[in-house]
Amino acid sequence: MTEALEITTFHLTGDFGGTDFIAVNSDVDAYLKTRPGFRWRRITQDEDGTVVDVVAWDSEADARAGAAGIMTELAGSPVHAMIDQATVDFRILPVIHRLD
Repeated sequence: MTEALEITTFHLTGDFGGTDFIAVNSDVDAYLKTRPGFRWRRITQDEDGTVVDVVAWDSEADARAGAAGIMTELAGSPVHAMIDQATVDFRILPVIHRLD
């Protein structure tokens, strides 16, 4: 199995900040914990407002299935309304090196 990272960058809409975004992520976090292959999730926000959401998965297939569920099963989640969709850059990348 090849570990994969799901890396999504985006800006938030309106006057929302990182803490606002984190506050509405409980449904996404709970969903991710139920998904096969989920390892961990980290969210950061750069000084320019760019949010970087990184999720580690056991495989690219697990990452794609989990991401698809967020868009379908969690289509009504408030997180979607906070994201400026025009700024989204979404990638799933295989890990080629790891140091623990």
